[in-house]
Amino acid sequence: MRDFLEHLPKAELHLHIEGSLEPELMFALAERNRIQLPYASVEQARAAYDFSDLQSFLDLYYRGMSVLRTAEDFHDLAMDYFRRASGEGVVHVEMHFDPQAHLSRGIPLPVVMEGLSLARRAAERELGLSSALIMAFLRDRPAEEAMQVLERAAPYWEMLDAVGLDSAERGNPPAKFVEVFERARALGIPRVAHAGEEGPPEYIREALDRLDVCRIDHGVRCLEDPALVARLRDEGIVLTVCPLSNVRLKVVERIEDHPLPRLLEAGLRLTINSDDPAYFGGGVLDNYLACHQAFGWSREVFIELAGTAIEAAFLGNERRLALHRQLAASA
Repeated sequence: MRDFLEHLPKAELHLHIEGSLEPELMFALAERNRIQLPYASVEQARAAYDFSDLQSFLDLYYRGMSVLRTAEDFHDLAMDYFRRASGEGVVHVEMHFDPQAHLSRGIPLPVVMEGLSLARRAAERELGLSSALIMAFLRDRPAEEAMQVLERAAPYWEMLDAVGLDSAERGNPPAKFVEVFERARALGIPRVAHAGEEGPPEYIREALDRLDVCRIDHGVRCLEDPALVARLRDEGIVLTVCPLSNVRLKVVERIEDHPLPRLLEAGLRLTINSDDPAYFGGGVLDNYLACHQAFGWSREVFIELAGTAIEAAFLGNERRLALHRQLAASA
């Protein structure tokens, strides 16, 4: 099964590129940029990757990204992940990035965009890996700031495959960002949002109704609301689920407790993703393997999940058809 899952062509729809920063690269970039890290070694940094909840993770996440200073850094960050993902059978990656987290520490948006764009082109050329770019807004920051960032990104609007909403969910409902998402809609930019991870099911409904999103990132708490589950099923809304992330952030205690089987039984459209692979126990393949070990899913289930991800991805028709053919050949 491991060999089958490794060679299954997988599309990842829920990845935070800053969350792919492995300790080894963190130290290399810190040395290059003459930054003093609060860890004596790679091993000590890796030992710090232990969290009690989303906020404790975010504290470390923002500390880690302090080593990202130049376009070369962002290029190296993305390429490091693209190479690992490609080696695990990932054929398409949709990466969230957090411009506010970089702007707030003095890193201009063009630096971020140049580095990520160079990496995307290199990944397609060298690895045959396609990608999409999702500009995420930090929900624990003011909505006015998110609007300013969206407007500052005007030179890059055509490069954005979507805008998203991430960071600390509790107390930061989707409705806070209605005007920002309306502006993105007017610009013709698709919209996704994190909802129903730590926040209540009502946040999922708000994201659908008030932000007009086409996908829900996480969404696992929808099971608390049967009417919402029925709506998600009837409307074919895709949930980008991140099982190992949910375990590490204590959304569930064990992978065996994860609601994924119940979500599937409810007829929902699901994809399996890594979220922040450097911090949460591995990439897409590790998440697929964890689900196989916990739930005993058959090959047919994983083929269905992989097919849903290809169908829900921000892809051109030609690339989408090519990936569907690749998936059919692997089955």
